Amino acid sequence: MPPIVHKSPAKPPNLAKNKSVIAIKDLGFSYPDGHVALKDISLSIQTGEKIALVGPNGAGKSTLMLHLNGIFSGEGKLEIGLLPLNKENLPVIRSLVGLVFQNPDDQLFSPTVFEDVAFGPLHMGLAEEEVIARVEEALALVDMRGFDDRLSHHLSTGQKKRIAIATVLSMRPQILVLDEPSAGLDPRARRGLINLLRELPLTMLVSTHDLRMAKELFPRVIIMDEGQIVADGETSILLENETLLERHGLEKI
Repeated sequence: MPPIVHKSPAKPPNLAKNKSVIAIKDLGFSYPDGHVALKDISLSIQTGEKIALVGPNGAGKSTLMLHLNGIFSGEGKLEIGLLPLNKENLPVIRSLVGLVFQNPDDQLFSPTVFEDVAFGPLHMGLAEEEVIARVEEALALVDMRGFDDRLSHHLSTGQKKRIAIATVLSMRPQILVLDEPSAGLDPRARRGLINLLRELPLTMLVSTHDLRMAKELFPRVIIMDEGQIVADGETSILLENETLLERHGLEKI
């Protein structure tokens, strides 16, 4: 295990006490080339909600998600657990929001699974015993016990995605944000992922093209297109609206 640098860990608020855990008002963002990626995004997410974020490629889904832990910063108002997203609050907000990228190879960079999952807790300044406990806990949550000494780059895509989620869970976030988690998975790995996400007791925002998964797992769906939210409501209603879906590059299942 690498040397542990001790420092005072951030103490995030308990989001269970707050009615709204994510509050966005009039968020806009443009890339340096002038492309407008987000236009007047307003959104509120409550504690414990599990929400699917759907829309065609280029709709702005990933850009929006990257705002939630400060990787991007646009114009408008964004609060996580009543904390404004700013430089001062960024360390605490990043401990609240666990972001899992679409490609697990973007998240797994250490030689072994243990080192990947331990990376976050180590940099939180936790004691060695606590780091080990968190790694064991996170691997158990994603059903990857016994993979501690495996080489991350030798795993299957489905296994890598589970380990990528474990790297986030080891930091015990209160909000889980995932970008296309089922992409590239075979049917068995996809079913395992759905079962995993169903069981995790976290507020969750998941960007996906997998409308079957959205319909099965998420009670609420947000549809984005051309940088805007075009619909937000009950999954069972919106995903039955064939005209709405076709208008925004989606197909009814």
